[in-house]
Amino acid sequence: MSLDTRQQGLLDDLDTLAVDEPLRHRPNRWIDGYNPENETQWNREGRGIARRNLNWSIYVEFLGFVVWQLWSVAVVAMPAAGFSLSTSQQFWLISVPSLVGATMRFPYTFMVPIFGGRMWTVISALLLLLPVVGMGMCLGNPDTPFGVLLAVAALAGFGGGNFASSMTNITYYFPAKEKGWALGLNAAGGNLGSAVAQFTVPIVITAGGVLLTGGPMVSLAGWFWVPFILLGAVGAYYCMNSLSHATADVSSYLAALKHGQLWVIAVLYIGTFGSFMGFASVFPKLIADTFPQFSAFTIGAATLSLAFLGALVGSLARPYGGKLADKFGGARPTIAAFAVMAIMALAIIGLLRLGNFWLFLLGFLVLFIASGMGNGSTYRMIPTAFSLAYGDDQKATRAAASSLGIISAIGAYGGFLIPQVLRIVHENTRGYDGAFIGFAAGYLVLLAITWGVYARKGTTFGDGRV
Repeated sequence: MSLDTRQQGLLDDLDTLAVDEPLRHRPNRWIDGYNPENETQWNREGRGIARRNLNWSIYVEFLGFVVWQLWSVAVVAMPAAGFSLSTSQQFWLISVPSLVGATMRFPYTFMVPIFGGRMWTVISALLLLLPVVGMGMCLGNPDTPFGVLLAVAALAGFGGGNFASSMTNITYYFPAKEKGWALGLNAAGGNLGSAVAQFTVPIVITAGGVLLTGGPMVSLAGWFWVPFILLGAVGAYYCMNSLSHATADVSSYLAALKHGQLWVIAVLYIGTFGSFMGFASVFPKLIADTFPQFSAFTIGAATLSLAFLGALVGSLARPYGGKLADKFGGARPTIAAFAVMAIMALAIIGLLRLGNFWLFLLGFLVLFIASGMGNGSTYRMIPTAFSLAYGDDQKATRAAASSLGIISAIGAYGGFLIPQVLRIVHENTRGYDGAFIGFAAGYLVLLAITWGVYARKGTTFGDGRV
C-alpha cells in the first residue's frame, strides 16, 4: 500500500470519527457540536432540530410583523370609535412603528450570540406584549392624548426588530445548500404577518366587539393578539435550542460598514422592501381617503377591508424574485421591478382621477407584486456582489452574512419615508399626485443605479451576473 493510500485511509477514518461524533445537549436546551455541513449528523439529528427551530422562528417573526402593522389598520377605525385625529397625526401613528422597527434591527442582530437563539426568541416574543397591551389600553379610551398614542405606536417597532434576530438565528441551523430555502421561508412567513394583521383586525374589531359589547371595539386590535404571543413565547421556550457556536463577528460587521457594496444595495433595498412596508402601512388609509365607500365591506357582523391584499401578494411574490435572481442574477429582475414600480406609480395618479376603485386596486396590487419580487432579487444580490468585490470566498461569506442584517435594517426605513412623503404632500396639496410622481422618479433613479453598478456589460459586476 502506498504512502498516499495509507494517508488517505487515515483521513477517511478521521472524517468518519468526526461525522459520527454525537451532539451534546446541555441544560436549558443548549447544543454543542452542531454542524449542519456534516451530512451524517444532519440526516440523523440535525434536520429535525433545524426544522423545529425554523417553525417556531417563523411563527414568532410572523407575530412580529403582525404587531408592526397593527396601527396601519387600527388608525382607520379610530375616528368611528371617538378619536379625533388629523390626517397628519394618522400618518405619524402609521409611520413611527417603521422608524423604530428599522432602528431596532441593528441591536437585534447581535442578540442571538448574547442570549442564545432560544432565549432571545422567548424574550423578543414577550416584548411584543408591550405594544399590544398598550394598544388595548389606549384604544379603550378616546381621550388618550396623542403623545401617549404615539409612544405606544413606537413600541410596535419591537415587531420590526424581530426579523433581524430571527434571520441571524436560522442562518446557523441549515447547511449552505438549504440556507436560501430556509431563510426564504423565514422571511416570507414573517412578511405574511402584515397581510394577516390587515385582514384580521377589522373583523376582530367589529365581530368581536359585537359579541362582547354589542358594537365595534377598536381596543381588540391589541388585546386579541395576547394569547398568540404567549403561545409563541412558551413554544420557543420548550421547543427551540441555542447553539454554542453562534457567536458575534463584530469585526466582520465593522468591515462590511466600510464597504461600498453594502450602502449601494441598502439604498436599493429601501426602494424594494421599504416600498413594500411603506405602501402596506398606508394602503388602508389611502383606500379610506380616496374611495371611502370601498374601505370596508360588511359581512354579517364582521367588517372586511381589501387592503390586506397588497401585503399578501407582495409577500407571496418575494420567493419568485429570488428564483428569477437564481436564474438570471439579481440585477436584471431588480431593474425590471423598479421599471414596473415606476410605471405603476404614475398609473395610479391616472387611476385615482378615473375614480374606479377596482382599477385602482389592481394597479396597486401590481405595484405590490413588483416590490415583493424586488425584495427577493435585491436580497439575492448581496452574496454575489461581496464575492466579486472581495475575491476571497471566506471573507466574502463573512461580509455578506454581516451585511444581511444591516441592509435589512436600512431598507426598513422606507416604511417610514413613504408615509411621511404622502403626509407632507397631502398637507400642502390636499392630494397625493406629487408623492407618486416623486416615487416614480425615485424608482427610475434606483433603476439607473442598479444598471450602472451591477448590470452594465464590461464591468466586474455586470459580467459576473450579480
